[in-house]
Amino acid sequence: MFKSKAIPVKLDPDTTDTLVGEGSSFEGNIKSDASIRIEGQVTGDIECKGDVTIGEKGQVKSNIAARNVIIAGTVTGDIQTRSKLSITSTGKLYGNITVASLSVEEGSIFEGSSRMSNPTEAASGANKEAAAASENA
Repeated sequence: MFKSKAIPVKLDPDTTDTLVGEGSSFEGNIKSDASIRIEGQVTGDIECKGDVTIGEKGQVKSNIAARNVIIAGTVTGDIQTRSKLSITSTGKLYGNITVASLSVEEGSIFEGSSRMSNPTEAASGANKEAAAASENA
């Protein structure tokens, strides 16, 4: 008789909504409006409007796009941030990065190439590439 209408919930990118705990593994792509913390194993791309944190025991084989990324575990894949990438002393990153800001602590490992730009340049660069692709089509 009475149908309840689902009220859309607006997630806060400043809160951690998703946790892949130690001892857990996940295969597949993750898309989230809130922040994500990974302490287990993840294989698949991650797209996040908030922050992505890879804990010390986290093992990730993913391309990651997020606002900020903090790596204390191991990541194999490319990373694109709208703001900052931080690699702690226990962090290992094997992949290319496109970031606005980069922090690499002594003792960490980073194997790959880096490109730094502010978020507006990254967005306009993507728009230019899309325009060029459509002109060539």
